[in-house]
Amino acid sequence: MANLIVVCGPQAVGKMTVAESLRDKLKYNMMMNHDSIEMSDKIFGFDTPAQREFNSYFREKAFELAVKHNVDLLFTYVCAFDMQEERDYLESLRALFEKDGGHFYFVELSATLETRLLRNETPHRMERKASKKDVEWSKANLLKDVERYKLNTDEGESWFENHLKIDNTNLEPDEVADLVIKEFGLVPNEKEEKEYRFGV
Repeated sequence: MANLIVVCGPQAVGKMTVAESLRDKLKYNMMMNHDSIEMSDKIFGFDTPAQREFNSYFREKAFELAVKHNVDLLFTYVCAFDMQEERDYLESLRALFEKDGGHFYFVELSATLETRLLRNETPHRMERKASKKDVEWSKANLLKDVERYKLNTDEGESWFENHLKIDNTNLEPDEVADLVIKEFGLVPNEKEEKEYRFGV
C-alpha cells in the first residue's frame, strides 16, 4: 500500500517548503510539479508539444511506480478549481492509490497575494526551480493566473474526504506540516535518509 499526499495551491503559496517539511517529518518521497516541468523543459524546450507530453508521462510513470513498489509519495500541484478536467485528474490519482489499499490526502494552501509575491522571490524557490529565476516573468505569470483561474476552493467547499485547507500566510512550513500530520493521524516511515531524499 502506498499513500499520496497532494500539496496544492497557487504559485508561491509555499507548497514546496511545506512538502519538504512533511517529507522530512514523515520520511515520504517527494515529487514537485517542477521536477517534471524542469526536466521536460531541459530536453524539449519551454512549453512545446513534446515538453507537455513528456511532462505528463513523467508524472504518470512516477505515480504508477510508487503504487507498484509501495512508496509513500508527496506531490505538489497547482490546481484550477474551476476546471472539471482538474478534478477528474485528481480523482484519478485518488483512485490509483486507494485501489490497492493506500490513502489519498489533499492539502490545500492559501495565502494573501502580497505574501505570495514576496515568496515568489525567495532564493530557495529560484534555486529549486530554474524557470522561476526570471522574476519579472514569474511575477507576471502569477498575476495573470490570479485573473484567469480559480486557484483555491470557496469557503466550505471540499473535493475529497481527506481535504484540509490551511491559510499559511502567517505560518512557518513546519507549523503547517504539523497541522497536516495531526489532522490525518499520519505516522512516520522507518527509512534511511538516502531512501527518501537522496541528493537533495
